[in-house]
Amino acid sequence: MPESFSVLYTSSALKDLRTIEKKNAQKIILTIQKYTSKNPLEKAKKLSGIFEGLYRYRVGDYRAIFQMDNSGKTIVVSILKIKHRKDVYKNF
Repeated sequence: MPESFSVLYTSSALKDLRTIEKKNAQKIILTIQKYTSKNPLEKAKKLSGIFEGLYRYRVGDYRAIFQMDNSGKTIVVSILKIKHRKDVYKNF
């Protein structure tokens, strides 16, 4: 695995974060930073079906859906959606 990882939040993911209670949103951001500091896939679950090619992190009752682009020297982890587990897979 390459040495450097970059995390990008889509505008949709940032909007999702703003709707989450501040304490939980901070925990989600810190957890994503921790998970992506070494090997982004170590704590990730690969999704299947219509979500093929995407991964998710579990942070308490919340899920962060992301995709990875490892075509360059830096692996880019793009956070696409962050929602409560009951809502995260709806309207994707």
